[in-house]
Amino acid sequence: MNKLKFEVLDGIAVITLDNPPVNSLGLELRESIVSALARANADDGVGAMVLIGSGTGFSGGADIREFGTPKAVAYPNLRTVIGEVEDSAKPVIAAIGGVCMGGGLELALGCHFRVAAAGARIALPEVKLGILPGAGGTQRLPRLLGVEAALNIIVSGATVASEKLRDTPLFDAFIDGDLLQGALGFARRVVAEKLPLRRVRDLNVTLPNADAYFQFARNSIKAVAGPYPAPVACVEAVVAAVEKPFEAGLKCERELFAILMMSPESAALRHIFQAERAATHILDVPTDTPVRPIRKAGVIGAGTMGGGIAMSLINAGLPVVLLETQQDALDRGLANIRRNYQGALRKGTLNEASLEQRLALLAPTLDYASLGDVDLVIEAVFENMDVKRQVFEALDAVIKPGAILASNTSALNLDAIAAFTRRPQDVIGLHFFSPANVMRLLEIVRGANTAKDVLATAMRLSKTMGKVAVVSGVCDGFIGNRMLARYGAAAHDLIMAGALPQQVDAALQEFGMAMGPFRVGDLAGLDIGWAGRKRRAAEFPARDFSNAADVLCEAGRFGQKTGAGWYRYEPGSRTPIPDPKVEAVIEEYRRKKGITPRKVESKEIVERCMYALVNEGARIIEDGIAQRSSDIDLVYLNGYGFPAYRGGPMFFADQTGLHEVARALARIAAQPGSDPSVWAPAPLLTRLADQGQTFSAFKGSAK
Repeated sequence: MNKLKFEVLDGIAVITLDNPPVNSLGLELRESIVSALARANADDGVGAMVLIGSGTGFSGGADIREFGTPKAVAYPNLRTVIGEVEDSAKPVIAAIGGVCMGGGLELALGCHFRVAAAGARIALPEVKLGILPGAGGTQRLPRLLGVEAALNIIVSGATVASEKLRDTPLFDAFIDGDLLQGALGFARRVVAEKLPLRRVRDLNVTLPNADAYFQFARNSIKAVAGPYPAPVACVEAVVAAVEKPFEAGLKCERELFAILMMSPESAALRHIFQAERAATHILDVPTDTPVRPIRKAGVIGAGTMGGGIAMSLINAGLPVVLLETQQDALDRGLANIRRNYQGALRKGTLNEASLEQRLALLAPTLDYASLGDVDLVIEAVFENMDVKRQVFEALDAVIKPGAILASNTSALNLDAIAAFTRRPQDVIGLHFFSPANVMRLLEIVRGANTAKDVLATAMRLSKTMGKVAVVSGVCDGFIGNRMLARYGAAAHDLIMAGALPQQVDAALQEFGMAMGPFRVGDLAGLDIGWAGRKRRAAEFPARDFSNAADVLCEAGRFGQKTGAGWYRYEPGSRTPIPDPKVEAVIEEYRRKKGITPRKVESKEIVERCMYALVNEGARIIEDGIAQRSSDIDLVYLNGYGFPAYRGGPMFFADQTGLHEVARALARIAAQPGSDPSVWAPAPLLTRLADQGQTFSAFKGSAK
């Protein structure tokens, strides 16, 4: 048998799921389970079966890699396997420890008895993939936990600790010692006492005032589900569990599952799920590459970014030396960190003891010598190459050999920074996003000389901190900010053409962006982009980097922090208010550029901004900056507010059709006033469109 171990211990057949890392229920394992059940039932020496998982737990559920392939529907599918378990003539006991999620939980629900260990993690997370449990989970769980408790688990997809379900009918026994030995003992009791087989499907499920409850549930869930259809479909599946016989309820569940599987929202969420796993694999770094130990870290700069980075590290349990050059700056930074933690304390996400434990890991200093024993140091100082030079030269003199030197630069040349040291192989970019202690994205920037073990160590650290890490090569802005520059330029072109900031923002927010580009600019600070344009203008004097925002900055309008930017803000408020003064600035800027404004429709706004992102993403792949298109999607999903139900800009392009995207870009490039060098479809995009391919499927060389 494959993916499974079978042994008989004192009359009990132990069927061990053995498909690392999470015992996903792929076709081979499903086949093996059915064979093991038949073998045990045919053996007169077997009185009962214990179904248990190896490694990290019982089972993490279906193998998502099989979705959309013949294996997903091949015999036996998961519903068939569960049917074989239910119909077994001999009792089947699920021994649940560790992960028991999705199809794994549905399999356990099909068993006649269930025993659990402390620390098991129970969930039906399918809703997070835009689907619902498709192997009876919506029909069986309400029969054990009751409608309300089951619906909360199904709709939220949240993980529940087994201890919280200890006294519910979900578990027939709770094992406090060794799970297998406890399960074997329970199985012997079932056989000795000739306990009747308990099929969950045969239980009744009732709910007083069901119509009123379900209408309330529909209204409540629809209000928070937004564009996602799965949560509402989950309600309808549970309604079927209450109102229909079991088989009819299963049929309703299967129909809803099939509809959701075909939805674009589910396709996008499944793409994201797989993208996060793909991003952990660096193409030329073997998975067994040794990592350097990180026992203590240092952070240079106690400002907003440095403080957030320090919090990310101490939240992961690492001691941190926090360095500033002035005592008042250090004091402000420490006060901000404590204030952030106190906010978590007020919300109940942190207790006082944990707060003090974390703060105890922080060692403030004004002396570079205090960094002598750290294994990793991350600079988060002003985005200026001369300042970076001073910091890295100072670090090079005091940091021990083998320690990793990281820069939080968001755009500067990492190879130039590495050249400030005598150990460029130890230098890497760790670009956190603000607020660093909250945002999940971490761009790991690989320099020309960055050692493979340094890269592997950075990836391991990102996982420890709970970040989504994406590897980027070296270029101006790396992946995220390089694309943001094109996106911002496209938005600026639109206001030059005749739109206003609030119109552009509204159209893109309607598309699903968390915030429009002009609101984002005000939030981040217009002076940041202004400084970047001045830097690039100095580097490339033949190019025009001017922007209407320059005029706003010259007037002291830097965004929310000054109460005025593209919008104006009332004192103490973050609500953007359209400002006639901005409209006047735009009109004058158009006049100086010789532009006659025209009417701009929302469709054009979305098309230009989205396709600008896609085209730059294609060039980033061609340039070897990103390993794969899904990495680009992760950057925009986790760092720039791209809507998850659209899967990221590159996946959105795939869904739209690359031929359509390329044709639209060619049309824009041919319009009067457009720069063909910017808008012409990238060669990779053109090639894939001509071949009928997608970014997601592209595995070859971009060259």
